[in-house]
Amino acid sequence: MKPSCLFTLFTLLCITASAQIDQELLRKPTEDTSGLQLNMDAVYNRPFRQAGKLPVALGGYVEANYQYLRENGISEGHQFQMRRLTLFTSSSIAKRIKFLSEIEFEDGTKEINIEFASVDFEFAPLLNFRGGVVMNPIGAFNQNHDGPKWEFVDRPISATQMLPATWSNVGFGLFGKKYSNNWVYAYETYLTNGFDESIIANEENKTFLPAAKENKDRFEESSNGSPLFTGKVAMRNKKIGEIGLSYMGGVYNKYKEDGLVLDKKRRLNVYAIDFNTTLPKVKTYINGEWAWINVDIPENYTEQFGRNQQGGFIDFVQPIIKKPMLGYENAVLNAAVRFEYVDWNNDHFKSTGGKISDHVFSVVPAISWRPIPQTVIRFNYRYNWQTDLLGNPPSKLAGVQVGISTYF
Repeated sequence: MKPSCLFTLFTLLCITASAQIDQELLRKPTEDTSGLQLNMDAVYNRPFRQAGKLPVALGGYVEANYQYLRENGISEGHQFQMRRLTLFTSSSIAKRIKFLSEIEFEDGTKEINIEFASVDFEFAPLLNFRGGVVMNPIGAFNQNHDGPKWEFVDRPISATQMLPATWSNVGFGLFGKKYSNNWVYAYETYLTNGFDESIIANEENKTFLPAAKENKDRFEESSNGSPLFTGKVAMRNKKIGEIGLSYMGGVYNKYKEDGLVLDKKRRLNVYAIDFNTTLPKVKTYINGEWAWINVDIPENYTEQFGRNQQGGFIDFVQPIIKKPMLGYENAVLNAAVRFEYVDWNNDHFKSTGGKISDHVFSVVPAISWRPIPQTVIRFNYRYNWQTDLLGNPPSKLAGVQVGISTYF
């Protein structure tokens, strides 16, 4: 089926369901169902500052941390890092025309990226148009990734080393949502520039989707002329929680040049499910995401390049103390833990039938303190077990991480 047909079909289907939730500690409780925040709202659901009647609002967040990690008994010592500084600019151009940009400076100024820069045209609750640099809505973390919203110093491994975290492209699409009693439904669907052959031709020597982020040309041209389709539907109940289903797929290789056929069209398909909820009595916040990746690998590539990948994470965050502390009226102390797993090659060796073992498992217990909802101080202990392609005894990494993150 052509991408344009998929785009139309998915848009019609999307109108029947969708939605997302932000972490309860980062929003004010409300009885008005129309005030429910979704993952698709994350780009605008931020503490912007506006001076007087100026048409432009500004905001941003910062992340910095310290870590001491040891891998197989070897350490690089004490490390201080300036992970990222992100700036937001928002403007209401007219009554139903909005613009927002998100520019991120990573590792000092080692990387400078435009993560979002689009114009929204609002026509009806279920029909809105967005164009520019859009954040592809695969899973939940890719859109709702701001550091102050999380109790953990590191971003999830599945979101950064399997999926390309903060993956954005130039393109156009539709989005909308509908409220019904305690339910809210939403959808997003986009056609954008997409991946290239770097996902299998990279320094990692394996199938590695994040390598495509190095191609800055994707903001001005497609590597093969075929659009990447991304779509998501989700639904949320005010009392139960939210579930989202998303898909991203398209041709990644350069199959034709100047009319000459070089190869068949090779597709990349990504499927993801995400869920989050807050248990009503104990106020435990649960947030998880799982994704499956399928890549059509050329026959002349070895088995170390995975045709199938899968992975995800689940977070548990438990408020322990909520009371004035150290002069802060609404301070909260949380205990949290993250479990995460990634299998970069979910397949078997053809010669032996044995399982290919290129995977990692991680546990991260944490304590976090929020003097205000928009600011967090995080204490993490990370423990990773990573197994190589042949299933040798795992490489073990462990250590302490301390970080701060805040909106401003």
